[in-house]
Amino acid sequence: MNNFKRCGLILAAITISINTWAADLKTDEQKLGYIIGMDIGKSLKDQGTDVDLDSLIDAISSTYKGEELKLTEDEAAAIRKVYVEKRQAEQQAETAAAGQGNLVEGQKFLAENKVKEGVQITASGLQYKVVTMGDGAKPAAEDTVKVHYRGTLLDGTEFDSSYARNEPISFGLNRVIAGWTEGVQLMPIGSKFIFYIAPELAYGEGGGGPIPPNSTLIFEVELLEIEE
Repeated sequence: MNNFKRCGLILAAITISINTWAADLKTDEQKLGYIIGMDIGKSLKDQGTDVDLDSLIDAISSTYKGEELKLTEDEAAAIRKVYVEKRQAEQQAETAAAGQGNLVEGQKFLAENKVKEGVQITASGLQYKVVTMGDGAKPAAEDTVKVHYRGTLLDGTEFDSSYARNEPISFGLNRVIAGWTEGVQLMPIGSKFIFYIAPELAYGEGGGGPIPPNSTLIFEVELLEIEE
């Protein structure tokens, strides 16, 4: 049994006794102790924190009982600072590596996609394909538009969709990613386009929310109206 699987069990009744097991949860205090242990175990597992459980239990028990601790507040703060800086450096390295992989994958996709039938490309590098060409007016960059849309990553993962919510969205064209600002201006009302957007026209190196760094995005966009 690995550390994380043991964590929820071992921390079950720290407030009562470190030798109490889940089967002995009879009192409210025991149940509360087990719940707190579950929360701690889940937090450590979700964060990927590798800790020594014996030390963890010792510290919780001593702090709760008001016993003398093995580290001062200053010592703990210094150790915590080193750990946080180390984890941040590791996460930055992981993000950079993932971003580089996404960048290469996106460049390969766009190079192959731009020669496919029906795909057009603008001076900025934005690629698009007309699904339906409407006959209404085209919006300007400062206009507010109402659209239906679906956004996916290259692997097909859908990260956002007004279709799924069954509710179109309105926004100012100068308040969205560059690929949208440029692309939607190409669309007469009633049109439906597919946009293939490189990261420099989307969320770039940082990504955002469910969008990984340096992601090339695919958007299906339907322009419903230009709002007054």
